Amino acid sequence: MIYRLLALNIDGTLLQTNGKIHKSTREAIDYVQQKGIYVTLVTSRSFPSAKKVAKALKIKAPLVTHQGAYIAGVESKPVYVKRINEDITYDTVRFLEALPCQIRLVHEQFSLANKIKLHNHLLAKTVFTTGDPVFYSQQFVSSLSEYLHDQPVTPPKIEVYFEEKRDLKDAKNALGKMFTEIDVIELDSLRVDIVPAGASKLSGLSYLGSQLGIRKSEMVYIGDGLDDIPLIEAAGLGVSMWNADFEVKRASDWVTRSENEHGVAYMVKEHFRKQQPIEFLKKMKIIRK
Repeated sequence: MIYRLLALNIDGTLLQTNGKIHKSTREAIDYVQQKGIYVTLVTSRSFPSAKKVAKALKIKAPLVTHQGAYIAGVESKPVYVKRINEDITYDTVRFLEALPCQIRLVHEQFSLANKIKLHNHLLAKTVFTTGDPVFYSQQFVSSLSEYLHDQPVTPPKIEVYFEEKRDLKDAKNALGKMFTEIDVIELDSLRVDIVPAGASKLSGLSYLGSQLGIRKSEMVYIGDGLDDIPLIEAAGLGVSMWNADFEVKRASDWVTRSENEHGVAYMVKEHFRKQQPIEFLKKMKIIRK
């Protein structure tokens, strides 16, 4: 099979646990792009955060961000945006404020979160190390619902970090029954992302593929999270990181090394060195476009 697009998750895939990109990973991404293969990022992160990573890797293709609700190029306007409307955002926040959780409205230009004392150390670390660049405004308010009453927001995504696993399960079930306008995506036992109904990493990547004229069977996807499973299963070649959960590995065609063992670079060099450049394949009429 000839692959024409490489899609990558960021956290736990491209980045090492220290938050940095290894030199070998940069070289691997450059190697793939020189062969004429599109490279994109597919992430739950905000667009500004993903854009920072893309610039470091010199990725030119549009990025699938905010769990698929916001797609844009590094230097261009968004090509696709889906938002949670004002009323649903307000009602969702009002419901969540009754639970001990961090609520973060993630807009493409800013984030807005409630002030809450976090007793779970891991949770606190997660919320405050999201990788957002310094120029991305992050504001914390005492009451999100009061703020939204006066200044409505239509975010592509809402992040929620729970203190207790049972609260996540209860909230996910309740929100699913209360609203048809949103989808709740479980990332782990303490975090969910709330997005407009129909938005997902897979729908975002599928949309980008349709814009580029690339079928899912011509894509390679590398990820490590539970929300990466649908993409790993749908891609022509679905790859999981060694550091991924068992469910993610079970869904994949290939398991590469961990993020700290440069798994992306290893996979790329093992596979793509066997594939001729896209322009050569076109000249030989092996592919037509």
